[in-house]
Amino acid sequence: MTNVPPTPSGLRGAVDLSSLVDRAQRPPQPTGGPAAGQGGGPAGAPAAGAPGSETGADLTVPSLVLDVTDQTFQDVLQLSTIVPVIVDIWAEWCGPCKQLSPILEQLTAEYDGRVLLAKVDADTNPQLVQAFQAQSIPTVAALIGGRPLGLFVGALPEAQVRDVYEQVLAAAEQNGVSGRVTVDGAASADVTEQGEPEPEPLPPHHQAAYDAIEQGDYATAIQEYKTAIAQDPHDQMAVAGLAQVSLLDRLNGRTADDIRAAAAAGPSDVQAQLAVADLDISGGHVEDAFGRLLDLVPTVFGEEREALRVRLVEYFELIGAEDPRVVAARRRLASALY
Repeated sequence: MTNVPPTPSGLRGAVDLSSLVDRAQRPPQPTGGPAAGQGGGPAGAPAAGAPGSETGADLTVPSLVLDVTDQTFQDVLQLSTIVPVIVDIWAEWCGPCKQLSPILEQLTAEYDGRVLLAKVDADTNPQLVQAFQAQSIPTVAALIGGRPLGLFVGALPEAQVRDVYEQVLAAAEQNGVSGRVTVDGAASADVTEQGEPEPEPLPPHHQAAYDAIEQGDYATAIQEYKTAIAQDPHDQMAVAGLAQVSLLDRLNGRTADDIRAAAAAGPSDVQAQLAVADLDISGGHVEDAFGRLLDLVPTVFGEEREALRVRLVEYFELIGAEDPRVVAARRRLASALY
C-alpha cells in the first residue's frame, strides 16, 4: 500500500479493475456506429492494436467530457481501445478539484477527439474510488486499451498537466491506441472548439497555500489559510482549504494499512478512530467517517469528546454546510452533546 497521501507527481501503476469489467452486461453502442463486432469493443471500434484502430472514424460520442459511474464504467473501458481516456476522480466539496477540472476539460477540448475525459464523482461511486486506489482527491489516472495507469494526485499547473497529456498520448500510440472520436451534434462540437474558460485567479494567500500544497509543504499551506481567515473570518474557501490541508498533513507519511490496523485493534481508541476517519474522508467515504466518530461521541467525555467534536466540525466545513449528510450528522452531533 502506498503512503497516504501519495506525492502529487507519483505514478500509481496498474490497478485491478477486473471486478468492474466483469459486471458489465454488454458493450456500449455509440451513436452513429454499426453494430458491435468481434473483440468486444464499442460499435464500429476494433480492438486496440487491430488493423484500422488508428482511425476510429465511425465512432461518435455525446461529448469529449463524460460523467462516469460505477455502472457505466465499462463503456469507458471500451472507448479506451480507440483513444486514451483521462480519468478525473473528484468531489463537489474538494477545493483543488475545482482548480484542476477546468484545466483537464480545456486540454481535452484542445486535443480535438484524440483523448477523452471521464469524470468520476468520488462521493457516489465508491467502487471506482476503490478500484483506482484513490486515497486522496483529486486523483487522475488514464485508461489505454482498457488498462489503467496512475498519473498524479492533487491539482497541478496547466503546463504540467499538458505534459502529462503528451506522455499519455505517446504511451497510447506505442500500444496501438491512436484513433480519434467525433462529437455527436454541432452544438457539442462548438463547445469543444471553444474549450472551457480559464479558471479565475486565486486570492494571494489562497494561491500561496495552493503552491505550498503542490510542493508537499503542508505547514506553510496551513499558515497561509490561517492568515487568510484572520484577514476575513467569513472566507469560507479558506476555511475549507484549511480543513483539507490539515487532513493531508495528518495523513502525510502514514499508510492506509497501518491506520486501519490500529483502528481495528483499538475500537475505543479515540486517536486511532480519528485517523481512520481521516482516511475515510480522504477516500470519499463521508458517511463512514461521520458514523464512526458519531458512534464514539456518547462513549467518551472531556478532552476526547471535544477532539471528536472539533474533528467533525472540520469535516462539516470540508464537505459543505448544505450537504444533506452534513445536515444529518450535525443534528446527530448536537443530540449527542446536548
